[in-house]
Amino acid sequence: MRSTSAKGCSPDNAACEGFFGRLKNEFFYHRDWCDVSLEEFVAKPDGCMEYYREGRIKRSLGWLSPNEHRRSLGYRRSRYEKSSAPPPFFV
Repeated sequence: MRSTSAKGCSPDNAACEGFFGRLKNEFFYHRDWCDVSLEEFVAKPDGCMEYYREGRIKRSLGWLSPNEHRRSLGYRRSRYEKSSAPPPFFV
């Protein structure tokens, strides 16, 4: 999806820019990646994403993780949550 803001003014991208900046600082920088295979490197962000959705609590969400907050509001299960049931045919 393209940005809807004018060139050089992208407040709609601020949340994504903030997230990817934190991901680079916490995950990528300050680590030695020389002995890590490509498969291992590609799998590493999954753990970071899992923490970002489930383990990271936020004061603004009442000290809940983003997924816990969505569940407390009665929203349907996140597409990232693991479930033993098969996904519905039409989403």
